[in-house]
Amino acid sequence: MKIFDKIADLQPLVGESIGTSDWLSIDQPRVNQFAEATGDHQWIHVDVERAKQGPFGGTIAHGFLTLSLMPAFFATAFQIKETKSGLNYGLDKVRFISPVPVGSRLRAHFRLMEWSAVANGGAQLKIEMTVECEGANRPACIAETITRLFP
Repeated sequence: MKIFDKIADLQPLVGESIGTSDWLSIDQPRVNQFAEATGDHQWIHVDVERAKQGPFGGTIAHGFLTLSLMPAFFATAFQIKETKSGLNYGLDKVRFISPVPVGSRLRAHFRLMEWSAVANGGAQLKIEMTVECEGANRPACIAETITRLFP
């Protein structure tokens, strides 16, 4: 985990890596809970037996499940000590590039794309998150998240 003292410490790092998360396991109970929470019960995610005959040879995680793990990835990738609050301001581009087989592990790499000052001494950060699936040749997901942080 990379640790920064202040939000302003990130400003000169535009274009650079600001952290890599720990690995996180994707198991069938997590996928099933996501299906329950979202109402997305497509067989490719939740029907283990049918999915064995499907295009991926087993169940895969929902793309939006992968994206929703962003806070968990952030929590182990980097920390800014003097931040009292942070807000999810939105997303720009999001791409689900390759499937995430159930039973695999994911981690995210974060690159600071933009840093802009906002009111109350805060900053708006655009951060590219690239989610790596262990052993895969291509990322599972690439998303540009916009976050506002305040001291």
